[in-house]
Amino acid sequence: MGDMDPHIFAVAEEAYKQMARDERNQSIIVSGESGAGKTVSAKYAMRYFATVSGSSTEASVEERILASSPIMEAIGNAKTTRNDNSSRFGKYIEIGFDRKYHIIGANMRTYLLEKSRVVFQASEERNYHIFYQLCASTHLPEFKALQLGSTDEFHYTNQGTSPIIDEVDDAQEMQTTRRAFSLLGIHEIQQLDLFRILAAILHLGNVEVTGRGSGNCSTENCHLTVFCELMMVSCESMAHWLCHKKLKTATETLNKPLAKTEAVDGRDALAKHIYARLFNWIVSQINKALRSSSVQHSFIGVLDIYGFETFEINSFEQFCINYANEKLQQQFNLHVFKLEQEEYMKEQIPWTLIDFYDNQPCINLIEECMVSTLIHALIHMPKGSDGSWAQKLYNTHLKKSAHFDKPRMSNKAFIIHHFADRVEYQCEGFLEKNKDTVNEEQINVLKSSKFAFLLELFQDEENAPGPTGTVASGRTKMPRVGQSLRDHKKSVGLQFRNSLNLLMDTLNATTPHYVRCIKPNDHKSPLMLDRAAQQLRACGVLETVRISAAGFPSRWTYQEFFIRYRVLMKQKDVLSDKKLTCQNVLEQLIQDSDKYKFGKTKIFFRAGQVAYLEKLRADKLRAACVQIQKTIRCWLSRKKYLRLRRATITIQRYGNCFSLRRTKAAVVIQKYQRMCAARRLYQRKRAATVLLQRLLRGHTARLRYRQLRYEQKVVVVQRWVRSWLARLRYRRTLQALVYLQCCARRMLARRELKKLKIEARSVEHYKKLNVGMENKIMQLQRKVDDQHKENRELLERLIVVESSSVSELEKLHSQLEALQGVEEDARHLGDQVSTLEEELGLTREELERNRKVGCSSKNGSLFWHYSIVVTLKVSFFPLLNIHLFTDKLQKAHQELIEHLQTDLNEERTRYQKLLTEHLKLEELHADLISEREHMSKPGHVRTDSAYSSNESQYTHCSEFTGSEVSLQGQEEELQGAVDVGLLLKLQRRVAELEQEKLNLQSEWDSREEQLQQDHAKVPRQELESDNKRLKKDLNDLRVSLSLGKGSGRASPGAPAYNVLLEQLSSITEELEVRKEEVLLLRTQLVNLEAFKYKVKTNIDRLALTIYISPTLDLHELNEDGELYMVYEGLKETNRLLESQLQTERQDHAEELQALRAQLQALREERDQQQELLTNTLKLPQDGRVHTALQHEISRLTRHNVVRAEFLTALDLMEQMDKQDKTIRKLKKQLKMYMKKVEESDREFFSPILDNKASEALSSVSIIRKERHCQGMLECRKEDESKLLRALITDLKPRGVAVSLIPGLPAYILFMCLRHADYTNNDQQVCTLLNSSINSIKNVLKKKGDDFETASFWLANTCRLLHCLKQYSGEEAFTKHNTPQQNEQCLLNFDLAEYRQVLSDLIIQIYQQLIKCMESILQPMIVAGMLEQETIPVVLGLKPTGLRKRTSSFPEESSYTLDSILKQLESFHSTLLQHGNDTDLVKQVVKQQFYFICAVTLNSLLLRKDMCSWSKGLQIRYNVSQLEEWLMDKGIQVGGVREMLEPLIQATKLLQVNKKTEEDAKAIATMCTALTATQIVKILNLYTPVNEFEERVSVSCMKSVQALLKDRQESPQLLMDSKTVFPITFPFNPSHVALENIQIPASLNINFLTRL
Repeated sequence: MGDMDPHIFAVAEEAYKQMARDERNQSIIVSGESGAGKTVSAKYAMRYFATVSGSSTEASVEERILASSPIMEAIGNAKTTRNDNSSRFGKYIEIGFDRKYHIIGANMRTYLLEKSRVVFQASEERNYHIFYQLCASTHLPEFKALQLGSTDEFHYTNQGTSPIIDEVDDAQEMQTTRRAFSLLGIHEIQQLDLFRILAAILHLGNVEVTGRGSGNCSTENCHLTVFCELMMVSCESMAHWLCHKKLKTATETLNKPLAKTEAVDGRDALAKHIYARLFNWIVSQINKALRSSSVQHSFIGVLDIYGFETFEINSFEQFCINYANEKLQQQFNLHVFKLEQEEYMKEQIPWTLIDFYDNQPCINLIEECMVSTLIHALIHMPKGSDGSWAQKLYNTHLKKSAHFDKPRMSNKAFIIHHFADRVEYQCEGFLEKNKDTVNEEQINVLKSSKFAFLLELFQDEENAPGPTGTVASGRTKMPRVGQSLRDHKKSVGLQFRNSLNLLMDTLNATTPHYVRCIKPNDHKSPLMLDRAAQQLRACGVLETVRISAAGFPSRWTYQEFFIRYRVLMKQKDVLSDKKLTCQNVLEQLIQDSDKYKFGKTKIFFRAGQVAYLEKLRADKLRAACVQIQKTIRCWLSRKKYLRLRRATITIQRYGNCFSLRRTKAAVVIQKYQRMCAARRLYQRKRAATVLLQRLLRGHTARLRYRQLRYEQKVVVVQRWVRSWLARLRYRRTLQALVYLQCCARRMLARRELKKLKIEARSVEHYKKLNVGMENKIMQLQRKVDDQHKENRELLERLIVVESSSVSELEKLHSQLEALQGVEEDARHLGDQVSTLEEELGLTREELERNRKVGCSSKNGSLFWHYSIVVTLKVSFFPLLNIHLFTDKLQKAHQELIEHLQTDLNEERTRYQKLLTEHLKLEELHADLISEREHMSKPGHVRTDSAYSSNESQYTHCSEFTGSEVSLQGQEEELQGAVDVGLLLKLQRRVAELEQEKLNLQSEWDSREEQLQQDHAKVPRQELESDNKRLKKDLNDLRVSLSLGKGSGRASPGAPAYNVLLEQLSSITEELEVRKEEVLLLRTQLVNLEAFKYKVKTNIDRLALTIYISPTLDLHELNEDGELYMVYEGLKETNRLLESQLQTERQDHAEELQALRAQLQALREERDQQQELLTNTLKLPQDGRVHTALQHEISRLTRHNVVRAEFLTALDLMEQMDKQDKTIRKLKKQLKMYMKKVEESDREFFSPILDNKASEALSSVSIIRKERHCQGMLECRKEDESKLLRALITDLKPRGVAVSLIPGLPAYILFMCLRHADYTNNDQQVCTLLNSSINSIKNVLKKKGDDFETASFWLANTCRLLHCLKQYSGEEAFTKHNTPQQNEQCLLNFDLAEYRQVLSDLIIQIYQQLIKCMESILQPMIVAGMLEQETIPVVLGLKPTGLRKRTSSFPEESSYTLDSILKQLESFHSTLLQHGNDTDLVKQVVKQQFYFICAVTLNSLLLRKDMCSWSKGLQIRYNVSQLEEWLMDKGIQVGGVREMLEPLIQATKLLQVNKKTEEDAKAIATMCTALTATQIVKILNLYTPVNEFEERVSVSCMKSVQALLKDRQESPQLLMDSKTVFPITFPFNPSHVALENIQIPASLNINFLTRL
């Protein structure tokens, strides 16, 4: 049937086959315009299912499903201008099947019953069929009591003036309806009650209302009386409440008379409500009849919903109907076009995109703006009307949406451009229909009825059955008596939208099949096709034809294809790669490659190819069945044949018994006689052969023995000759290499010495050395203190080392005594040698005896090999110990480095925690201060009662403005000072730890060098000659400094030279002391050499003893390696002493080189002073005074620098005070002289003075930095608060990151600091820094939860810290600067302490950034990493018996892995936009991935439904997506990826085998990043999801626990997600020139002056 032309049965068959083959639920969506035949198509589809799939339990299930159609058509279908049997409601029927795909039941859901048709019909239309069927059956006796008549007599049936449908007999249809009721289990009594209520509705429509007040209608009204009698209610109460309504106030209840129109509307609302309740009851009864007690395996849904409608007057019902059709058309487009083409693109199939109409904008217009917003808002307004709602629509959407328009001649209508046509809707009645209210008192009157069936309809309205209730079906839900007003606020449009969304979810969860019903014309005439093309184009059928012709309707994943068509493959075609296997098989089965395409994860087939493959598979299976049948039949036949053969043989045996016995006896006699003759002949031949073999083998063995002895002697000779030649070549090569190294090092040393001499003589070098020395005296003093402290620590360590060396010598002595005891034992053991020699003699005699037999050669070779083995054992035993000892040292070295690094990280962590606690205490202190100030204010401050006093006070004290900062400057400075003091203590502690780390590292490096230089010898003679040469050079220097060279070269710095001579003499004395120490060390080395020789002789003697006696036990002689340990201890002591000698010699050489450099500098200074003095004497008397003063200032400055380098700290401070006083005096004298010169004849001397001054300036080099004012900003004292407000308080990070350069606020603050430093204004420097730090803290306190704010100020604070380092003038930070940047360094202040304060602020901002980041990522991780299913293969695989957990976050279920990746991308781009350092960004990403791993793993450990093979695969895929993101960003190194290692190992643990002991060993080896507790927990939680998986075996679990019990790790199960790694921020210099920075006008800092 699948090859037929388009037919409803073909579509139904395809759905049924796919349900059975793919085991997936199906849906058939019947769509089209009104009157196109949707209802009939749906009935035919259900008829097909009922015919093909018979019921498995109840024979009448199919009949009942088909019987529901006449009932639903009677109560829900009506005649319209377009269709005689138009469905005025939507229905979705789910037909349930069991595992054998038999029908077991059904369920029906309805949508939006058109209740307005009960009370109103347009021209040429009818009410629902049931009313006309009821009126046509009035002649029946059971309907006499209903008092019905013709349809023209009732108002609710005569409005359309067309009560008759051609070729339809309403009376006959009534009989069909009643039979359907009976078939569905609705009894005759219930049917009569049902018809009674329908008749009452008709009578209610004829109740007339006249006038106003209580006399609107009377009890004499016959129709009202009949209505009340049928309903069994009080006629007076019903008449009263039809004309009145109850108004409730706070104190009383009023009865308000209604107008005529209001009363008529209330009557119609009551009729619609009664009919809706009756409709819901009928649907619920149908569902009860169709419900089955069996478990439903799958279902096929048939959707028959109203088609697209457009009439002359379109109201709220047509609006909702067309909205539903828009949603169905969108679902069709999404399935047929979007998803299909996106699948081709995702699988990388060659494809040309096909354009199609997308109606999403139209749906957004209807859904977001009209249905859910405007109507829902206006119906609850006190004076909301249709006209106001229409104006609201015009103002909101006119000319803004392409799908919305306004009619030209109407202000109460609007036009929507739908996918099928443009429809004009009349606003009249929209709001009222959407409200759908009914008078509560009328409902109360009905509930007081004695009619049991009526009470059943109105009981528990709020808990109506789900499938037919108003919420599920989208129809109006009437409130019950006493229900509050808030229950009515859910409008009809909102309910319909919700139910329609549920329908879309159901359809999307199934495989849809589409039936497009085309209406040929609007005249209900045959053979007229005037509207078919337009409907085909609007429904997307033409595009569907195109995509079906060019597309691939069938597809299989590689795994499914392999499993399905494995029977078509040969064994040789099956490869490990299933994808490649499928490709090879398809190339063999289908020759035309265009009939299929290979995607990334699926194989796509054109139409008919899957059927062809199924045919091949069926043929293959059929052939296999035939082969099996053939084999079985053959086996049965053979079995029968063998049974017959055995019977025949038995018969023959008993018949031929006598002849066989006589023949057998003759054969036995012949056998034995022939055997004796053959045996005698064989024994003679064997004896001769054995004799010949023995003689030949003896001769061959003797020849082989002689040959082996000869070859062995030749090898020994060759070995000795080659070893002698190799040693000779090695000695020559070593001598040549040593000579070449000496020459090369000598040449390099000479070059370096020459370069240093040239550099020391240059004046520019001297200038650079003396730059800023005046301002660095305090730094030198501090460094001197640190050096003294370090010297004391080194002295203490030296004492400790000496004590340890003494203890080691004592230990060596004790070991030597033990060796002596071993020697005595060896002597005793030597006595046993004689006995062993006797045993050896006996062994030799035995060997001689064996040689006579022929086996002597074999025993001799064994003895020779045994001696070789003993020799090798003796020779390689010390070497093996050496290697083992070296490995132990290397391991110890690595462990020490790791231990030091761990200690440093722990210390950093403790420091950062301490800093965090300090910041919390600081905030508490600030709050207490603000509270104290608030309490100290006079009067009483009123606060809002809605807020607590603590909250208002906190807000008052935390939100500082710029003016408050300026007013409270003194208090903030005091607080900043307190903070700086504490931070400086922390800084010193960190510095001490860093220095301790460096000392330990250097000490370990020195030990490592000592281990590597085992055979290095100290050139003691060279050391003594160097000491003599140094002593001679020092004497020459002393003589040259005391006498001088030339009488005219007097040095003005004589005190400095005296100081230098004193230093030289002290160094000479120190060299003498070192010489004595060298002599002492030399004697110790001689003693050690003698001791080493003695130990070596003892070891050789013991080795000889062992060689002589092969049976001696080596462990008894050298137990625990005692001899070797003693020997290595002596070598270690020797190396330590030698390294100390080398270190002392290097120190002496460096000190001597420094003294020479200083001496050369002093000589150049003396020459320079003489030249300056000569040039000064050449000047006239007027300019000589000014020049002399400048020279004196420069000389004193340099003199202070020289003295600062050599004097102690106390002398340095005193000298500084003296020099400052001298400089002040000289400056005063200079001012006095300048005033005198100016007071003289200015006109006469001014040109001369200018010329002389210029000559003096050109000839004299003044060591003072030129005032270079570029790259500075001047900020006045009163403008500091404005600057902080503009740059910090009021600055928005988003605008700065987009429009300005990164770090602009930091550059501006630093340029202001440079100006304060240039003007030597220490108060302004402190104020700027303290105020900036406090302002940043306040901003972070206000906006700490904003990620962009924290990132922005983290980048700017780091940049400010880098600027302070880059322009500090320290060589470690200025080596990357340009010459211009070096000239812009700070001149007067050392801000090293503030650098530490900024470092602590950076740590605070970083921790706040991490908290903000974690709060954003927390709700995303579990939903995106664990609960989302992104791999199609594992969809739907969930552990059985486990319920789905609810999320702890309200929106967590909406997060996916893409949400996490987008958030990470946002974090990363924000950090880079703000200019954060790359290393800092990597640390942030590392912290992010640790948090993701910790939260994910903790959730995995606490959720049993996540511990399965499929979930492990899913989580591994998600982790791989994170790794790909890291690779895209280029930050996978630096320990970032290792943060995910525990989660990766957990996913691997879920996927590996867990059965045998080998699997347990593999798990223990693989899961190194997981603790033993975590591994056991995951294995306990592991739950299989299908029959192919098995639980963890008990033996495997015990093996894993046994293998993991020796691990030394924390027993904690969960990872600490609050862990924050210590932050480091290495120095990153800026290449931005300060003078080129442009300040935008948007910052409003025009009060700054650029210099």
